[in-house]
Amino acid sequence: MRDFAAAQRRPSGGLTVADLWQRYSAEKAGRPVEQNMLHRGKSILPFFGHLRPEQITIEDCRNYVAQRRRAGRKDGTIWGQMNSLRTCLNWAVKSGHIDVAPRLELPPKGVPRERYLTREEIGRLIAAPSAPHIHLAIVLMLTTAARVTAVLELTWDRGDLDRRQINLRTSEGHRKGRAVVPINDTLLEKLKEARAGALTDYVVEWAGGPIRSIKKGFAAAVRSAGLIDCTPHVLRHTAAVHMAEAGVPMAEISQYLGHSDVQITASVYARFSPGHLRKAASALEFRATKVQ
Repeated sequence: MRDFAAAQRRPSGGLTVADLWQRYSAEKAGRPVEQNMLHRGKSILPFFGHLRPEQITIEDCRNYVAQRRRAGRKDGTIWGQMNSLRTCLNWAVKSGHIDVAPRLELPPKGVPRERYLTREEIGRLIAAPSAPHIHLAIVLMLTTAARVTAVLELTWDRGDLDRRQINLRTSEGHRKGRAVVPINDTLLEKLKEARAGALTDYVVEWAGGPIRSIKKGFAAAVRSAGLIDCTPHVLRHTAAVHMAEAGVPMAEISQYLGHSDVQITASVYARFSPGHLRKAASALEFRATKVQ
């Protein structure tokens, strides 16, 4: 149950969180983020929806976190829900709907997943029976290190097969985790096949239209490949790990992932590099010496 002390603070006027949530979702209509807002809104809106942004307090945030924990939700999931609320409110400021976004207290994001696919597992996933659009999305995620949202939003006008380059960014600018990356041999072959039969402007399409989610099709491919604990984000992590293991400099991996700071990349992936801390370890080579 939610905090009823918060629920009793009815707005006296102005836009509520529910109003802003609806407007933000409407602006993102047709994109995967709309589905995220719909899903996360089932938890956020019953608790915060009736409040105006300026009415939200740190105590409300803590009560929400406590409620979701009691419901068995992990901090990483709760963080995602609260972060969607923060994103919505920041958008409301930029769009002129409210003057200031309240400060929200989020729970710890949680330890990043360590799961990544080996080359043998990657081979099984690519070979697994799946619909053509699912197969193409999998190859795109593995070879561009893109998030699933970027892959589903990718249009043919941002892919140059002659120059062998893909622009994962959109007209909205440099969004999180978006970069301009090369098209390698593996991806080029798949893109040429897809381009020959394309019916829409979208690279990944189904039934003559764009796709909002590949959750079910991706899960089916994972099962067919005999893999466990594999989500679309695991493929992005997998791509980064394999680049690091191949000795690719952190600065290049950072560009590939669309990170704003190479230190963010190094903090997660430097340890996978074959030369990571080797010089430091060499300095700690000690030998026993006999006492004369």
